Amino acid sequence: MNIRTTLAATITAVALLTTAGCAVTRGQETVGAYVDDTAITTAVKARFVEHKDVDAASITVETLNGTVMLAGFAKNATEKETAGRIAQGVKGVKAVKNEIAVRS
Repeated sequence: MNIRTTLAATITAVALLTTAGCAVTRGQETVGAYVDDTAITTAVKARFVEHKDVDAASITVETLNGTVMLAGFAKNATEKETAGRIAQGVKGVKAVKNEIAVRS
């Protein structure tokens, strides 16, 4: 009976260890990439809040594998460009897709 319990515990442990790496979302390769993207998104949003020339409430930020996508509305082209520069300056950002629309 003891060998049977040990074998069952070992099989369960192996199954848990091999399936834990499958918790990937949004097309990312690893869970670590998801955590990194979340940290990048948070850092970009924080910098927008700190910067007076960017309306952080009007701009959404999403990150996938280090590529940041900005969307929303800007008052003028300068605000749009500033938001892009701020995002590009965040550590870990590989590229920025600036899809912010300028209100006329």
